Amino acid sequence: MPDVVQLTRDLIVFNTCNPPGHEAEIAQYVGAILSDSGFDISYHEFKNNKRLHLIAEKGLTAEVGPIVFSGHFDTVPVGSGKWSVDPYGGEIINGRLFGRGSSDMKSGVAACVCASVEVFNENPPRGGIRLIFTAGEETGIEGITDLVNSGHDLGKASAIIVAEPTANMPATGHKSSLFINAFTKGVTAHSSMPHLGENAIYKAAKGINIIQKLKFDVAKDKLLGYPTINVGMIHGGKNVNSVPDSACFTIDIRSTSKLTNSEALKKLASQLGNEIDLVPFVDTGIVYTDEAEDFVQLVYRICMIEKMDQTFPKSVPYTTDAAILQPVYNHVPTVILGPGEPECAHKTDEFCYVDKIRNAVEIYKNIIFQWQEKYD
Repeated sequence: MPDVVQLTRDLIVFNTCNPPGHEAEIAQYVGAILSDSGFDISYHEFKNNKRLHLIAEKGLTAEVGPIVFSGHFDTVPVGSGKWSVDPYGGEIINGRLFGRGSSDMKSGVAACVCASVEVFNENPPRGGIRLIFTAGEETGIEGITDLVNSGHDLGKASAIIVAEPTANMPATGHKSSLFINAFTKGVTAHSSMPHLGENAIYKAAKGINIIQKLKFDVAKDKLLGYPTINVGMIHGGKNVNSVPDSACFTIDIRSTSKLTNSEALKKLASQLGNEIDLVPFVDTGIVYTDEAEDFVQLVYRICMIEKMDQTFPKSVPYTTDAAILQPVYNHVPTVILGPGEPECAHKTDEFCYVDKIRNAVEIYKNIIFQWQEKYD
């Protein structure tokens, strides 16, 4: 198999921008590498045959749960900004590997694959390894939600590592996600006689203005901070010379242990009134692991985090597949840890440092080796 940097470059070549995704080819490419290394492979269709999840397992036992590595194949679109390099070229310049997905998160996927293959060549871990690579993560973690809801048995786990971009610095949680479609209705009329109609866009604008000023007024979560709210998209109207009779906008709430999603939705509804219909389409809980957990302390030692370092514990601002996986695995210790640069995710000229990709493989291997000592 290629080394981890070359594998990252190979994965960047696959255009998996979501929408539409087209993750089947990259899933089969990675699956073939893992199958050749003795992993049991299964593919799970997501929406159509051009989109696949991949699950790879090796060394599983009835007595000990495996370490689960989590990643996703899809990326956000390249965007309208002009890139200085080919976004699918995987070019390396001054120690930085460029390309869409280089940080989020094809370097993380490559590091998981290489580390998993190498540990079995050196010292097979008791309990084994399971890799869960999904399609459809970038659009509201719908891929892992679909995989779990399909009824597939994901077995058990002793710990979870999510290889999202953290610059190889471990995080132990993230906020919940509540995504909402907000609908307004009006009455159409000719725009020269607006008094004969009822403008749905004005209703949406009034609601958005309320949201901009909305405060949830809850205490600060020590790890996750304060809840946030954002309006991301708005659509409405059919043509310039008509009063619009419908509009829709999206609301993104990220919450903490101090405010449940249901409480946030209730407050939002009370502020917006009955002229706006709220329909949630993503509703996931927080991800959290106490840093006193043995697994977290092990990861801290391997990542050389000093015990008195006041910058830890850390959380990440984004949502990950762990929001679904951690509850499925009975809230086992979960760490978000990957080689990508979080500040580069989704940006023009996205890149990842080559050294961090290589370091991630060694970090993952050391975690696997030292975690298994718990059961020896």
